[in-house]
Amino acid sequence: MEPGAERVPVSPPERLRCLEDELALVKAALGDALRRLGHCERLLQLLPHAPNGTVPDPPDPPPQSISVGTQTEEPPESGGHRGGPQEPPPPGSPPCPPAPPQSSPEPPGMDSPPTAPSPAPPAPRKELLRRHSSSGSSSPRRPLSRKAASSANLLGGTPESRPKEPTLSPVSRRGNYNLEGVSVKMFLRGRPITMYVPSALGPGGLRADLPPERLQLEWVYGYRGRDSRSNLHVVSSGELVYPMACVVVLLHVPLRRQRHYLRHSDCVRCLAVHPDRLRVASGQAAGVDKDGKALPPVVHIWDSATLQTLQQIGLGSFERGVGSLAFSCADQGAHLCVVDESNEHMMSVWDCARGAKLAEVKSTNESVLSVEFNPRDSGSIITSGKSHVYFWTWSGAALTKKQGIFGKYKKPKFIHCFIFDGDGDVLTGDSEGNILTWTRGAAGKGGKEWFQLSQQTRAHEGSVFALSRRRDGAVLSGGRDRRLRLWSNRLGAVAEVELPERFGAVRTIAEGPGDELLVGTTRNALLRGTLSGGFTPIVQGHTDEVWGLATHPSALLFLTCGHDRQLCLWDGTEHTLEWSMDLGDTGLCADFHPGGQVVAVGLMTGRWLALDTTTHHPLAGGSDGNEQLSVVRFSPDGSFLAIGSHDNFIYIYSVTEGGRKFTRFGRCVGHSSFITHLDWSKDGRFIMSNSGDYEILYWDVAGGCKLLRNRFESRDREWATYTCVLGFHVFGVWPDGSDGTDINSLCRSHHERLVAVADDFCKVHLFPYPCARPKAPSHVYGGHGSHVTNVRFTHDDGHLVSLGGKDTSVFQWRVLGGPPHTGGDPDSR
Repeated sequence: MEPGAERVPVSPPERLRCLEDELALVKAALGDALRRLGHCERLLQLLPHAPNGTVPDPPDPPPQSISVGTQTEEPPESGGHRGGPQEPPPPGSPPCPPAPPQSSPEPPGMDSPPTAPSPAPPAPRKELLRRHSSSGSSSPRRPLSRKAASSANLLGGTPESRPKEPTLSPVSRRGNYNLEGVSVKMFLRGRPITMYVPSALGPGGLRADLPPERLQLEWVYGYRGRDSRSNLHVVSSGELVYPMACVVVLLHVPLRRQRHYLRHSDCVRCLAVHPDRLRVASGQAAGVDKDGKALPPVVHIWDSATLQTLQQIGLGSFERGVGSLAFSCADQGAHLCVVDESNEHMMSVWDCARGAKLAEVKSTNESVLSVEFNPRDSGSIITSGKSHVYFWTWSGAALTKKQGIFGKYKKPKFIHCFIFDGDGDVLTGDSEGNILTWTRGAAGKGGKEWFQLSQQTRAHEGSVFALSRRRDGAVLSGGRDRRLRLWSNRLGAVAEVELPERFGAVRTIAEGPGDELLVGTTRNALLRGTLSGGFTPIVQGHTDEVWGLATHPSALLFLTCGHDRQLCLWDGTEHTLEWSMDLGDTGLCADFHPGGQVVAVGLMTGRWLALDTTTHHPLAGGSDGNEQLSVVRFSPDGSFLAIGSHDNFIYIYSVTEGGRKFTRFGRCVGHSSFITHLDWSKDGRFIMSNSGDYEILYWDVAGGCKLLRNRFESRDREWATYTCVLGFHVFGVWPDGSDGTDINSLCRSHHERLVAVADDFCKVHLFPYPCARPKAPSHVYGGHGSHVTNVRFTHDDGHLVSLGGKDTSVFQWRVLGGPPHTGGDPDSR
């Protein structure tokens, strides 16, 4: 840990996982050291003895090329030899020694190209030593404060075990190719990665400019109802306003059109609409910028017609996040009340026009769930939350409170929501399933009103999550029991409807045109309907972390799966959920058969399934061990299915009958860590794969799943897809100071001009392809509020789909063409 860095508490399972990751790296480093010792011994045997009987130092290997990370010494080239493809080597045993350097005679089949002897002069033997730590870096690394930025599921490590801020170091990269221009080398966490330059490319033939294409956010799938309140409103245009990740979505339901407010730097937690129904206030959590610097929470007030920001409220005043906010009504929305998520839940009142703070006070150490101004008196404010309801009086710079007294009624654990009824009384909904009526008392000292608990009405089984007052004065309530109830003015039950179980409980209620109601649910769905006619979904989404993504080979359709065990098929043209099904287990990866009628899904438990996309019926399945699966990929002609597992193996199945019959074909053995990514060659015979310890290996599948020891011979092979994050064609996408887990996913476009990258800093990047230049420029796009876990181009390269991890978001971007960039792009890094 760097001096002065904040120590993050680590739970025992996470600490154990960190130790396992470090042990794996130590084993890999030990194996590399043993390979180097064997390399030196072989050199000593080949070199002639000096006349005086001493053994001269071996010649220096060619200069290295690229160093990503904090490498400060140039280690010698490590060989590409691995164990045989039939059985894995025993634990702890060193791999085969590498090939001798290019200055030595090259035995057949070794992993180095035949080249002329290196003209580099001999170097001292100490240059063969390798530095495994980052302590020699000239630039210190600061840990990135990221609440959910982790790629541990697929790339190992935890946020606590690794710093997440890319550190720019003048000695961390070297941009020289070797003297023969044959290979290039980069370093990740001190491990050398050698990549061979294709014969058609070279140092002078690679683009380093920004791609002319750009991305524009077209559609956001999902809604944040699981853990937020005050999150669904209707503005004057008739559009629904709701948050998803860092985006505030404006959805016009009849036109099936979305607009997006994109000025937030982290997840939006709450919304409030001004009395004019035009202006919107949105509050966000604390975030970080692209350099890892903390960004404080803030409230944006913006115009819903033009999407222009009108005012930023509270920059530097809030801690952790904005939990609740509300506009005043009696003075035409001149003031805004905000409650943050600090330990004291600071409550403040702001002048909306000037952005000036007028009053501030510590509200409570318990969580605050709701805040509202009295619609008849802007000097009266109410807050509710855990074990409390407070009636506040605001005057000048002073905020004073009176606690609601429950008297003979049982004090609930939570008061989730409240509204003002037509008589000015207050109705609260609590965790006991009751609606409590607080009646106004006579004006007391200071001329302010006070409230007294007068009535308790049993409303729901379980918590009352939402209360709303209709235009005709009737009251609506929604609760954990998934029931939506209509009450008269005196709280007599009038009507009710129960929502389907798959949508979850009622989170919030808004009023649409006529008698139409809009309901947000705890399972991230938005429903539209009436009490008499029932409800239908207009927005649906995942409810837990999302990792798996596959795009259809011939239509604008794509599949997603994640930790909520749901497999979802989305229609990118109509922007709807076609169907979803319960996998019974966490889904981590997926891929379409080239025919488009079958999809393969890899699960957390090591099982895989093949499903018919029309009937949703399983066609085949299996389990090759009990480790999670990282990647499943059909060959271009659909005759093979490759499955990459965390047990270090790639399992190959032959596929017949149009993807409906699967037969075990073989197993690729040779990786020393878990498989992370793989791609098929265009002829369907070979595989390129990456692993958790940053290996790049090649396999002859058609020849019996054999490991190709001479990786140089694969440099000109053409790949049907390019999703491997390590390789010559894409090494320029890695940022300086990367620890090897900063890129979660990568995808080359079908026309082979673009590379899209999903990183651990909530960003989607668009690079040119090939991207084999250090510090390659990219267009950078925000919107996700967590690590971006996957990206894929659609079949015609007209769209890109990206997944947010813990924010559960699915974004569909439109790929726009444009003139070549000439510089000065504000969104490029």
